[in-house]
Amino acid sequence: MADGKQRNRGVCPPDGGWGWMVVLSCFMVTVCTRAVTRCISIFFLEFQAEFGADYSATAWIHSLVDCTTMLCAPVGSLVSNRWSCRVSVVAGGLLSSCGLLLSSFSSSLVVLYFSMGALTGLGFALCYTPSIAMVGCYFKQRKALAYGVALSGSGIGIFVLAPVVQLFIELYSWRGALLVLSAFVANLCVCGALLRPITLLEEEEEENMKEETPPTQVPRRRCFNSCFLSSKEYRFLLLPDFVFFAVSLVFMASGCSIPFVYLVPYALSSGVSHQHAAFLMSILGIIDIVGNITVGWLTDRRCVKPYRLACYSFAIAMEGLCCLLVPLLHSFPLLVPFAVLYGYFDGAYVALIPVVTSDVVGAPYLSSALGVVYFLHAIPYLLSPPIGGWLVDITQSYSATFFLSSATLLASAIILFTAVTVRNWCRHSRGQKAQDPPPEPV
Repeated sequence: MADGKQRNRGVCPPDGGWGWMVVLSCFMVTVCTRAVTRCISIFFLEFQAEFGADYSATAWIHSLVDCTTMLCAPVGSLVSNRWSCRVSVVAGGLLSSCGLLLSSFSSSLVVLYFSMGALTGLGFALCYTPSIAMVGCYFKQRKALAYGVALSGSGIGIFVLAPVVQLFIELYSWRGALLVLSAFVANLCVCGALLRPITLLEEEEEENMKEETPPTQVPRRRCFNSCFLSSKEYRFLLLPDFVFFAVSLVFMASGCSIPFVYLVPYALSSGVSHQHAAFLMSILGIIDIVGNITVGWLTDRRCVKPYRLACYSFAIAMEGLCCLLVPLLHSFPLLVPFAVLYGYFDGAYVALIPVVTSDVVGAPYLSSALGVVYFLHAIPYLLSPPIGGWLVDITQSYSATFFLSSATLLASAIILFTAVTVRNWCRHSRGQKAQDPPPEPV
């Protein structure tokens, strides 16, 4: 009996042990969700040829997958908070696999909007946020490194999947390739099984306080709070730092997905072969891993930890500058440096999102905050690729599309730099006032 109670007690984040299995699980979740989403752009021309659609209509498929994944991120937080991360990820694996399976039999773009966009996107949402939050529960001192390794799954997945998916399309058509992806994504159920629940000391103290203090609210309100997220879980929304962070996220999400959607079509329009165009995605993916791990390791150093938000904004600014130069690159050798630089800084900011979120709101609010953070990606992810496609249709060029991506990324970085500068100035001013001696009495 005593042993049972001991096992249920809260613990400090172990920074290792089973935590590395949780990192492995999150790694595979990012492979099966974000990497698969990025590889949908390889089907772009196949969908156009099959259904006779223009760029804007076809881009809605990628947009809906990304949008639904992020729009339903709070649903993933809700399910994991009310039941467990394991339940959420296993259910998401089943949904996303069924969505890709149905997509392989689709007869129109409208069916793809539902099966791949809505169903698969919802499954990915149930998997992505809970698995990332679990990594934060198991790590404290090496949190940035753990997130860097876990989120590098997106880069490794793109590196491996991009040429493999292109090969499957050539061998079995796009329908056969989607069938293979459906079976591959079913591995999310195995990932969910690895997410062993853990109770931290902070959570245990909160639970004890709830048990000692009986609720006084009326039964209607109590039912609402038990079914939906309570206001206590969203106190971080009032923090000024989080408000600035949220605004910058909207701009960043408006620009970051465009290169993943239009890099392959742009390369093909510049005379690059199909294999080389797919290989550009592979290069971008493998360098993404380098950015994940190196920046994660670097920002865990004691001297760099206070500047994680500045590192995050710098990575976004560099992505914006890279997109600004794309219209000047018209061959495979010139596009390779873009893939290298954009991939590195993309990996850097992706690894830092959960770390910066944790720094801004605190570990107890991480799961709910990540749900909000990824929710803020939803509408930009939904609208930016079709707007980019519309710009291609009316200008017959990809330049305006990449300029749009550059402008929004640079705006995001400027907002964050401004926020950090103002915050530091306010803190400095308060420190100066505190140090000033009181006026002498007359």
